[in-house]
Amino acid sequence: MESDKSEARLFDFLESLSIKTYTHRHAPVFTVAEAQAARIALGEHAEHGGHSKNLFIRDKKKRSALLVVDEDTRVNLKALGSKLGMGRLSFASPERLLDMLGVTPGSVTPFALVNRQVAEDAEAPLLVALDAALMKKAPLFFHPLHNAATTAIAPEDFLRFIEGCGYSPLLLDLDENGSAAG
Repeated sequence: MESDKSEARLFDFLESLSIKTYTHRHAPVFTVAEAQAARIALGEHAEHGGHSKNLFIRDKKKRSALLVVDEDTRVNLKALGSKLGMGRLSFASPERLLDMLGVTPGSVTPFALVNRQVAEDAEAPLLVALDAALMKKAPLFFHPLHNAATTAIAPEDFLRFIEGCGYSPLLLDLDENGSAAG
């Protein structure tokens, strides 16, 4: 199964960075609500950690961004485009998602950066933007390249992972309307 190979490559990369994680297997989940229902089996540390929704977006100039926000945050794409220095934002196609990050809709995860390290394709840059409020929670929980498991990682290790993939993430303060504040 391809997701097993991808997951193994992810975990090998995390291990090469001396990053420890914990992974819980569950039935595939496709929505935040389904993920919340599956969370019960993660134990008490899951209640206080950071659970995300991950949006793969693009503008009309075909610039792409991976936005990682708290699962309860509403995102105003119109306001966010200007804050990110991009044009009008929309969700990228499933084909572009697969091509750039190697995952399919329902499995969007920042761990997919392991599939697209910066040196591989400098002509099609990818902006990585993180919700500052999410980054204050611990641990953080993300799918390990497929939606039938959830992996816990410390916020500081998550940042090391992103940097290890060659990205310098942008931290965003989002206001109550899901717009980038400040």
